[in-house]
Amino acid sequence: LIPLLVLNMAQAALTNLHLHPTVAMLVLIGLVFGSAVNLPVTVIQLDHEVPVPVYQPMGAWVPFPRFERMQRETVVAVNVGGCVIPVLLAIHLLRFLFDGGTRVSMVLLAGVLLNTLICYRMAVPVPKLGIRLPFLLPAAVALLVTWLGLGFGEYDAYRAPVAFVTGISGPLIGADLLHWKDFKRIAAGTISIGGAGTWDGIVLSGLMAAFVA
Repeated sequence: LIPLLVLNMAQAALTNLHLHPTVAMLVLIGLVFGSAVNLPVTVIQLDHEVPVPVYQPMGAWVPFPRFERMQRETVVAVNVGGCVIPVLLAIHLLRFLFDGGTRVSMVLLAGVLLNTLICYRMAVPVPKLGIRLPFLLPAAVALLVTWLGLGFGEYDAYRAPVAFVTGISGPLIGADLLHWKDFKRIAAGTISIGGAGTWDGIVLSGLMAAFVA
């Protein structure tokens, strides 16, 4: 039942972003099916030392191996459902938010900077896996900044969009992009930004923040 509940929450969150219900459904379908599509962005060359046994002419094995350099690659990609669509949606919301006045713009800027900084400090590169980040942290920061900055009343229409943009900025910019230099240390065959698709931290952070806000 959990996936169904999450999808219902996601649709409600997209509706909170002032999207028409039909458009919200189309975006949700894009998030789900786009999670299966990764678009390669670049290739990082990796150098690894691997032990190669040295054999003597008479066949006796030398227990101290020599090392050779073996070239490997890590493909860095962006996931359509987990990264591309949320970013395009955030860009679409920016014009609406900037029309909200100075206070909305300042809260948005403060939220993005704070969430990016916190997620950057809390993100941990895990070899062969990716970037690990506490699950609820980005959404919690986004909600806290939004509630404190906009309150309840005059700016009700802007709370969900501000929370969404702030929520996705932490995992995307702070955890992924600012840790680009650590991708070589992760040394995975493929690193996909937003690679968990609908269940990725970028999407869930933004949708959870928009839903609760």
